[in-house]
Amino acid sequence: MKKLIFGWLLFSMLFGNEKFWDSHTAHILPKKRWEIGVFQPFRYGYSENLEYSIYPLWSIVMPNISFKKKHGSLNGFLAASRWRFIYPTPLLNAVARKGIGGLIDPSFIMPPMLGISGSWMMTRYHHKTDITINFGLDLAIKFGKLDQRSSIDLPLIYHRLGVFYNGWGIHSGLDMQKQLIGMIKLLVDIDLKILPGIDSRSVKTNLSKILGNYAIEHKMLFIYQKSDSFRILTGYKLVHGQYPFGAETRLLPFLPLLEKWVPMIELQWANSGK
Repeated sequence: MKKLIFGWLLFSMLFGNEKFWDSHTAHILPKKRWEIGVFQPFRYGYSENLEYSIYPLWSIVMPNISFKKKHGSLNGFLAASRWRFIYPTPLLNAVARKGIGGLIDPSFIMPPMLGISGSWMMTRYHHKTDITINFGLDLAIKFGKLDQRSSIDLPLIYHRLGVFYNGWGIHSGLDMQKQLIGMIKLLVDIDLKILPGIDSRSVKTNLSKILGNYAIEHKMLFIYQKSDSFRILTGYKLVHGQYPFGAETRLLPFLPLLEKWVPMIELQWANSGK
C-alpha cells in the first residue's frame, strides 16, 4: 500500500502542476465549481476571488493544502498569488525501509517538517494563446535534525523535497496554452527550480556553481476537452537537473521494467455547483 501511494505521488508530481482548467494560471475557479483528476488535486472555487485545492490521496501520508487568490489586473496581465503548505514527514518515514518500496535507509528518522511555497502568477491572452509567467519562493521549517544522506535523488522528487535540506529554494516558469483545432488544445511550458548553494557531493558544472542544484523541466501536453466537465490529456515531461550524484536528463514517464518511455494518459472531471 505504501509503495502504491508513493507511485501515485510520483505521477501526481509529473502532471500535478499542469494548467488543467487554468489551474496553473492567474485565473480563479468560478464560485462552487470543483475539479479533480486521476493524478490531479481536488480544486474548489470558494468565492469569486479565492480557490483552494488539496490532494486527497496525498493527505493520507502527506497533509497538504493550497490557496490561490486573485488580485485583479496589472499592466494588462491578470495577477494572482498562491500559497502551498505540505507536511511530508509521514510519507518520508513510510518509505524509510528496506526492500520493495524503500527509498530511504531505515536508520534515518525524518523529523517533523513543514514546507511553505509562495508564488506570484501573471496571465495574459494574446493571439489565441494564454501566456502565464510565475515566480516564487520555497521555504522549509524543520523541528529536528535532517541527515543529507536521506535525500531521494530522483527526478521531480529531489528538487521538490530538497528545500528541506537546503532551507529555501526559488522557482519560476513560463506556460503557453493554445487552441489548435476544434476541442484540441496544446500546452507547452518550461520551469526552473533552484536550490541555491546546496552542498553537492559531485563535481559541479559551471551552471550549478551559479545556481546550486537546479532542475529545468519542460512539458508538452495535448488536451482533448470533450465538455466543460470532462477532459483527456496526454504528453511527456523532460527533466534536466543537477543532483548530488551529478547531472542527469530524463524523459518521463519512464517505466523501468520496460526500459522505455511511455505517454501518460490523464483523465479529469469537473462540475459547477448551484
